Amino acid sequence: MNFELDDDQRMLVDSVQTFVRKESPVSRFRALRSSGEGVTGEGDGFSRDLYRKMGELGWLGLPLPESVGGLGGSFVDLMLVLEQLGTTLVPEPILSSIVLSAMTVAECGGERFLDGVATGDRLLGLAYAEQNGRYDLSRLEATAEKSGAGYRLRANKRFVLDGHVADAFVVSAKLDGKVALFVVEAKDAKVQRLKTHDGRFAAHVSFDVELAADRLLAADGLAALSRAVERGAAAVCAEGLGVMQTVLSMTRDYLSQREQFGVKIGSFQALQHRCVDMFVETELARSTTLLAALALDDPKAVSVAKVQLAAGGRLVVQQAVQLHGGIGITDEADVGLYFKRMHVIQALFGDEDFHLARVARLGLD
Repeated sequence: MNFELDDDQRMLVDSVQTFVRKESPVSRFRALRSSGEGVTGEGDGFSRDLYRKMGELGWLGLPLPESVGGLGGSFVDLMLVLEQLGTTLVPEPILSSIVLSAMTVAECGGERFLDGVATGDRLLGLAYAEQNGRYDLSRLEATAEKSGAGYRLRANKRFVLDGHVADAFVVSAKLDGKVALFVVEAKDAKVQRLKTHDGRFAAHVSFDVELAADRLLAADGLAALSRAVERGAAAVCAEGLGVMQTVLSMTRDYLSQREQFGVKIGSFQALQHRCVDMFVETELARSTTLLAALALDDPKAVSVAKVQLAAGGRLVVQQAVQLHGGIGITDEADVGLYFKRMHVIQALFGDEDFHLARVARLGLD
């Protein structure tokens, strides 16, 4: 099998690289993080204008059908975009609005809810996690019941990614003993904004609302919800790969400049060996992430990628902080921002223990 990028994919990667370096260097994320300090901060943590530019470039519509302004592209293409966004910690909500939500809505035949999504004018959020749910998507306290010609939805959802800015939510709830999916406008939800460890935002979102019948996206949506979470896991592996590549490059540059006793510390063989370890883990993450993108329907492939990202990513960012020395643990050092993002990524959509257990349960061919 040929794993090389084709010409169109190489052009896509080059264009995203150029864009993020010019429009969204890591200094921009630092400024956005500071503008939204605290739960009552004024900043949203990203720019809607820049997000719309991504829509104009076609990135948001890559995996969406042409009928809603998308390009009908592959998930691999979107993963290439996410990898480059990870290199400069671009905070725009492609993961939450496109990967998790819009693709799920499209899969369930809800194209009527996707107007403006591909252009970046409308943001969606996936509200599925609950306090006692852990990783069991069917373990729900949220309920929906028939009410007149529609439904009554009651739900309390936790840590909805970018939920503080979503214009509408895809919400899971038990309906007639099955996991149903509904689309609910943000005006019908109570949203509590949260600051996450990496300087971004999520939200606890509660619902107690009467919905029209056409707001039911899927009466039996467990399979679609499971695929959304699998896509999320694969997507953060791609972003994490971008983080690892950048941290490795930053560390090599620092070692080539920092002097000790009149000698560049990058000439020390012991430190070179540690950089080699970081490089190996990054390349392993590249291979497993690509496999997950190509075999998205195979839970083993996704879990292997997530385990590699957790173990390898942890090694890379921890080594980077240590090799930077004392400055590496200060907030002023960019390496710390990547360190925090990597640790959040590791916890999203199943942590290392969860995915390792799943690999053991399913077995390796």
